Amino acid sequence: MLPARRLVSAALCLAFSLLAATPGLAGPKLLVDMQTGSVLHAEDAGAPWHPASLTKLMTAYVTFQAIADGRITLDSLVTMTREAANQAPARSGLAVGNTLTLKDALYVLLVKSANDMAVAIAEAVDGSADKFADEMNATAARLGLARTHYDNVNGLPDDGQVTTARDLAVLAIDLRRTFPQYDDIFRTREVKLDNVYLRSDNALLNTFAGTDGMKTGFICSSGLNIVATAHRNGRELMAIVLGGSSGRERDQMAAQMLLRGFAGEYPDTGNSVVNLADDLKSPPTDMAPYICGKKAKTYVRAQMKAYPMGLPGKPSYLTDKIASVVYNATDLGPAGGPAVAAAANTPDAQGDGDGPPDAVATTAPIPLPMPRRVHHRHRR
Repeated sequence: MLPARRLVSAALCLAFSLLAATPGLAGPKLLVDMQTGSVLHAEDAGAPWHPASLTKLMTAYVTFQAIADGRITLDSLVTMTREAANQAPARSGLAVGNTLTLKDALYVLLVKSANDMAVAIAEAVDGSADKFADEMNATAARLGLARTHYDNVNGLPDDGQVTTARDLAVLAIDLRRTFPQYDDIFRTREVKLDNVYLRSDNALLNTFAGTDGMKTGFICSSGLNIVATAHRNGRELMAIVLGGSSGRERDQMAAQMLLRGFAGEYPDTGNSVVNLADDLKSPPTDMAPYICGKKAKTYVRAQMKAYPMGLPGKPSYLTDKIASVVYNATDLGPAGGPAVAAAANTPDAQGDGDGPPDAVATTAPIPLPMPRRVHHRHRR
């Protein structure tokens, strides 16, 4: 007979295993080895989905390519036009007519997920957001992103703005391999723009050791999306979760896949992500009724029951304490002087571009792959 202590330990291990295996939202999920492109885990990876602010990965890619081609430099000035400033939140808060360098603009774009900055950068690179979107689509075609199309440069609601988890993985891998000099942007959690702090909604940057990017996104029709990359023990993995009912659910699912991948729980399928098939016929799933509509309260409650990881009193995969990487940007003003308006963070009916903030786990790091119970502090 096992000693009582060992029985309790075995029971706890079983409980955690059952929790970890609990199925959650049936949105697309994908886990890829970034060094080899091998697929470790895939669920509906070719299903069409609205990218929301994950669009900005391509916005960044096209801008990085323009820099490489000598069409613009990191020191070039980006001006906040009226058209850019009129974009829905999230926004940088930069006043119309004010400027900042392209380098600073890229940090604001990717960390804050600022919709106004996406348009301002597009105008600086190509003269107009429409022309820039055409270049995004041409780049998608060149990269073999068969089910990806962009109607705008920032991911705000548009029926024609479509991608897949498979396409996002191919894009992210190529982006990191082709432009490694910009990796620091993706691992940054906050941008200080004069006296305003613009913060990323990627909670893994502060709560999951080894996280080095990349991007979150949210509109009602997409649910909460994430492309999360992390490195541990010489391995580099990427988890993609689309359609989360909350930031908690999205982040916990991404962390769970990463942990299981690093622990070797997913056998290498031998299949490359580029060989995954995209669904070229089906329309993208519309999550709006379940995220922002009349069905939202019932749906989100059901999702919390189905996948309780990270809820108060429940185990969490996000337990590391990591200091924020902060980048200092400068609003040069219309004539070289600082003039920053208050950052516009109030979500509109379609969401703020990355989703509502969630509770952040604050306990000490834990051994892989066992989660532990944590207490939460809520932020607004």
